[in-house]
Amino acid sequence: MLAKTMSSKQTTIKEPVEVSGVGLHSGEEVTMTFKPAPDNHGYKFRRIDLPDSPIIEADVDLVVDLSRGTTLGKGNARVATVEHTLAALAGLEIDNVLIELNATETPIMDGSAQVFVDALLKCGTRELHAEREYFEIPHNIHYSEPERGVEMIAMPLDGYRMTVMVDYNSTVLGSQHASITDIHEFRKEISSSRTFCFLHELEELVKHNLIKGGDLNNAIVIVDKMVTKAELDHLSKLFNKKNIEVQAEGILNNVQLRYQNEPARHKLLDLIGDLALVGAPIKAQVMAARPGHAANVAFAKKIKKAMQKRKKDASAPYYDINEKPVFDARDIKRILPHDDPFVFVDKIIEISPKHIVGVKNVTLTEYFF
Repeated sequence: MLAKTMSSKQTTIKEPVEVSGVGLHSGEEVTMTFKPAPDNHGYKFRRIDLPDSPIIEADVDLVVDLSRGTTLGKGNARVATVEHTLAALAGLEIDNVLIELNATETPIMDGSAQVFVDALLKCGTRELHAEREYFEIPHNIHYSEPERGVEMIAMPLDGYRMTVMVDYNSTVLGSQHASITDIHEFRKEISSSRTFCFLHELEELVKHNLIKGGDLNNAIVIVDKMVTKAELDHLSKLFNKKNIEVQAEGILNNVQLRYQNEPARHKLLDLIGDLALVGAPIKAQVMAARPGHAANVAFAKKIKKAMQKRKKDASAPYYDINEKPVFDARDIKRILPHDDPFVFVDKIIEISPKHIVGVKNVTLTEYFF
């Protein structure tokens, strides 16, 4: 159900704050500005570099590409690699923000959500008037891709817990898991975890000119094969680094791991960001094995569909057959002195300045059947 917590108001940020960097895949310089937004605004991106500054809502139904991250699109406007930005907002429980950017892709920064979190904390948050509405998972929602070993499930819980397991059949990376038992753990435990890739993937991406903004400082590169000195020299020149080496842990020496299970923690970060596209904060226990953006988005669509069904079911007024109506059939007859077939309502059960709810009882003995 969609639940309101009396002590939990919606929030936004106190003032605009901007971050600048390059897009991982586009290589474009980009300035992204977080701006305060009103109640029930949600997360929206505005491309201020395009004519009429089109707005793209952070909606799972607007995902148009998942090949190298999560890309949203509306009309001819696109905004790519939104997952880290959305994870920072969802992880800090900020409900309403307008995100302006002057390029096609959010800045990659160090490959985590840490810079966004720091910027948002610096400008601070403020409460709005509207209550925050959570979607409480009503029953187990399951998604799987058997051919890839992907399993994801959201289970009912009056809280927020998330566990992610990754296993790439790699002797270097091995099997890892990461979890949080409360969304408030995101800031310290998850937000600084950086994206990662395998060396063979990096080489393929570079070969096809697909990571124009890539740098060995914004990703963990896992070496999953034997590497020659010539290959290391080539990488050194490519990324303008000196003396690139492979550490004993199978990681290029450009970075030190922040956590032993940093890759799993980053996958959890991505999942939080992609699930923010549902359109409401959720209360659930989520468990995911081998998640990725395509699976995350498919999973989010199932959750949104369940949320929409709940909203639709909740829109029907509750009717207590034993409760005294506002007007019964005799009252209605006095107000509207009509006979069949013009008497369409048997009783009125609710009246407000904007609506009236009536009841018509229909049986098979009605003459029009």
